[in-house]
Amino acid sequence: MTNQRPVSCGLDFCCAVNLSDCLIYANDSKYDFVCVPLVHPLFKREFISGPAKNRPGPFTRPDLILSSSDWNNLIIGKFSPLINVDSIDPVVRKNSEETLNQELCLASHFGLSGVTFKLRCGVDKNMNLARIISDKVNKDNCTFQVWIQVPMENPIRQTYSYRTEDCPVEENPWEWWNVFRVICDYNKRLGIALIVSHDLPEEEEIDRWLGEPVRCLILPTTLFLTNKKGYPVLSKAHQVLVKRFAVLEVQFILTGASRYQSISYYHNYLDYLWKGCQSDGTVERFARGYEDYLQCPLQPLMDNLESQTYEIFEKDPVKYREYQSAIYEAIKAISKMEEEERTIVIMVVGAGRGPLVTASLNAAEMAYREVKIYAVEKNPNAVITLQALQRDMWKEKVTVVSCDMREWNPPEKADIIVSELLGSFGDNELSPECLDNVLKFLRDDGINIPQSYTSYIAPMQSSKLYNEVRQLRDKDKHPMTHFETPYVVHLQNKYDIANPKPLFTFKHPNTDAVTDNSRYETKTFQVEQNCVLHGFSGYFTAVLYGNITLSIEPSTYSPDMFSWFPIFFPLKEPIQLKAEDEIVVHFWRRCGSKKVWYEWCLSKPIPVSIHNSTGRSSIIGL
Repeated sequence: MTNQRPVSCGLDFCCAVNLSDCLIYANDSKYDFVCVPLVHPLFKREFISGPAKNRPGPFTRPDLILSSSDWNNLIIGKFSPLINVDSIDPVVRKNSEETLNQELCLASHFGLSGVTFKLRCGVDKNMNLARIISDKVNKDNCTFQVWIQVPMENPIRQTYSYRTEDCPVEENPWEWWNVFRVICDYNKRLGIALIVSHDLPEEEEIDRWLGEPVRCLILPTTLFLTNKKGYPVLSKAHQVLVKRFAVLEVQFILTGASRYQSISYYHNYLDYLWKGCQSDGTVERFARGYEDYLQCPLQPLMDNLESQTYEIFEKDPVKYREYQSAIYEAIKAISKMEEEERTIVIMVVGAGRGPLVTASLNAAEMAYREVKIYAVEKNPNAVITLQALQRDMWKEKVTVVSCDMREWNPPEKADIIVSELLGSFGDNELSPECLDNVLKFLRDDGINIPQSYTSYIAPMQSSKLYNEVRQLRDKDKHPMTHFETPYVVHLQNKYDIANPKPLFTFKHPNTDAVTDNSRYETKTFQVEQNCVLHGFSGYFTAVLYGNITLSIEPSTYSPDMFSWFPIFFPLKEPIQLKAEDEIVVHFWRRCGSKKVWYEWCLSKPIPVSIHNSTGRSSIIGL
């Protein structure tokens, strides 16, 4: 987990007679903001008919009581609970529409950063509400977020207060939210205020919520237990829940009456829990700030990498340790096979700034063997570093070759060829094409490190990533171009619909008579619960030598390794999935004389057109 900011907690008021007093009380109790009704419950308005139609005087407090920065930073506005824009009574509905529009305008006028309301029970009970909210958040002048309060569990089974009229027992509240956000076209201003229930749902349902834009957890005071010292604490299950959502940098809203001497006790406990969620591991430090951030994959064949890029990846504590172990085992294997000791020739192809050269020298020293190393690198800027290291440290043991490995004509054959040409999807930095071209450098009994690598894919739900891709715009490109492009992403705000499955495998040395690195595979995944498919996450595993491996595939992940984030293949449109549906995805790796590209599509549960056909949106240049 990567949260570095302090815990952010708000205090919920069912009514605020004096807003300044509420803020002083919340601030003295260490809370950062308050949730208050925009209009006092007694000031009901009627626009069509009724006794309140011609009420004189202001219908709520004036903006002058707070500064604009306080309105913006300290207040989350709550809509009046009597609003029912989906009522079957036309007078109630029309009155509610006018009231809601009035309160939305008021929120804009105050400059609030957020407003909130509860969703009604039932997937079809909020359609008119969704239309009105969508109208507002789609306007350019809308400045606030909308936090939609949704219970984790169906409220008919729960003890906290919630409108339960006509609430179907079999419906899951996630369905209400899903329909609402689809009607609002996945607007990025919509977020979830998740009402935490006493009885938590199944693990799979919690996982699904982790793939949604949850902005805050609403914690009723009745959730808290009293420990031996007389202070509020959460059950073990609720503590785990809070820690899992801390990854998403959620805020907390405390609602309900305090059962202790001071309401600050709740804040103190949440602050303690929050600090316990902070992790300072190797990967967390490296990935901080990159959560769910879309990056274009590197193309080291087309582009020369910058010094900063080399520097970042050279800090990986795992990758080069494993490479060194693999080279050491390969040297030992060669030593066992030969009749008389000789100098072992190692070629490091794509040497960068030399970390694999250093690993090779270290491995040779551990194995007590003499080695001759060729460091082959096409980037002229990195070659300067290699030449300096050769002059000052490596001496005659290393020969630096400034050349594209595919064009080099070596003076002798190699016992071991070492490369680090792997991308987040294994083959997406064109390792197969590069290593096929250097096969002629290798002795017949030579060893390639890595020996093989396999890509993996898994179906994924992530509103966050869908919206991130949708916001990308280029004037000179088709609007769908960005949905036909894979991205490297440190995945956080997502739900894994099914476990990853292996896709393409490449082995080296590749001794096939005809070299063909194009691939086509079909994979089938079973859906366990209703959810939304936004795309596919991609991973890889690599066998360096023997049983020494590198992996970013979740079930075999190499701990503390940060050189690769997963890859994400988006879909142009979200696909609504039902429990027991089958997802059948088709993936192609296609090769031309000057480029390689991926294509993907679905045939089930509904056919979806081929993404990136002919490499029109995304290619890897040869």
